[in-house]
Order: sequence, then structure tokens, then C-alpha cells
Amino acid sequence: MSSVIPYHIVLFPDGNRRWARERGLPSLWGHEEGQQKFKEFLSWCKKRGVKILTVFGFSSENWKRSKEEVIYLMELFKKGLSDKKEIKSFQREGVRVKIIGQKERLPESLKKVIANVENLTKDNKKFHLNLAVSYGGRWDIIQAVREIMKKRIPVQKITEKFFENYLSTAGLPSPDLVIRAGGERRFSNFLLWQAAYSELYFSKTLWPDFTEKDLEEALRDYANRQRRFGGDHKV
Repeated sequence: MSSVIPYHIVLFPDGNRRWARERGLPSLWGHEEGQQKFKEFLSWCKKRGVKILTVFGFSSENWKRSKEEVIYLMELFKKGLSDKKEIKSFQREGVRVKIIGQKERLPESLKKVIANVENLTKDNKKFHLNLAVSYGGRWDIIQAVREIMKKRIPVQKITEKFFENYLSTAGLPSPDLVIRAGGERRFSNFLLWQAAYSELYFSKTLWPDFTEKDLEEALRDYANRQRRFGGDHKV
């Protein structure tokens, strides 16, 4: 096990549809497998001492997918976030759940489920789980600018630290490590501001096949990095 554990991990659980197609299964089934894998991943992270996990669940661009797939995914989110067994686990293990993204675009039934799980877990402090639904990095920056403009904040007060208070991840430290499964090597408009100096790890493993060993390899790779944050100093 790595001796240097990232405080905040960002996860791209990519490859669900490809996983299903490779097995001759309906592509939507891959998302169900992916959801089950995420439960395992969450457990692995908590066991290792990670404190914040932000996962890319559904991007603002994903609305362009077929109506059938969008409906399926919305129902999958609703099912997962309303699961009584999972909510009890969140409460028992001190997990705070927050959904970031364009909530106004979500179905009313999902909005109610989100409001409920956020309210039930709002006082939990041991672990913070961010689920990005209808999220885009550019949207996040634009909505922050709009909020600042609405409040007519004087220009001289707008620093990087001040600006971060208006992002959807306000109050949380920047991600230390970004893990993307599925073989793709791009950022896909996710946490563009927040992950400016995050370490990146790309795995060829399709998300439903991702194992605890794959996570361990990512953490080992992270532990061997020398973080510079754009300068010459090492961390």
C-alpha cells in the first residue's frame, strides 16, 4: 500500500458501454455494472484514508445521448441515492454526500432524492462524496462569474481564492489525484479550474473491470510523483 495517500481523488469511471458491448450485452447494462464497481471503489478509498472523492457521473454534454440512455441513467442515480441500505452506510461511516452540477435540468423525482440524501448527510464529517451530475467545468466557471456579478463585487476583491468560493466545490481543497479508467486521455470538461495542478493517472482498464489492484497502482504512481504546482518547489 502506498505511504502517500491523496486527500482528494477525482474519478472518471469511463468504459461502461464498451465493457457491455465487448460481452455482447446491451450497452446500458454496463452502467449498472459501473455503479456496483463504484460502491467497491468508495470502500477502497475510505479504507486507505482518502477523505474526499469527486466522481464524474453525468456530464452536461451527456444530455446529447439517446433519450433511452438518459432516462436509464437518471433512474440509476435515483435508485442509488435513495437506497436505504446505502444511506444507512453513509450515516454509519460519516459520509457527506453532495451533488454538483446543473440540478435545475434534472427530473423532479431525482431532485427530491438528491435533496433528501444531502439533508440526511449534511452533518457527516469523516468523508466527503461529490457526485457530478449534469456537470461541466466551463459551466462551473461561468456560473461562478454570474454569481459574483449579481452581487456587484468590486473587481479588486476578486482573487483566485475568492473566486473558488463561488465554484460548486466551494470549501473543499483542490484534487490531488485524478484517475481516469477506460483508456481515454482527456479531461472532458471536468473540474477545469479545480484540477489545474492535480496529478493525472490514466488506466486502460474499462471501469467495470477496475480492481483494487488498479487503484493500488494509481496510488503507487502518485506516491512517486514530485508535485511542483507550476514552480520549482517540491511537495
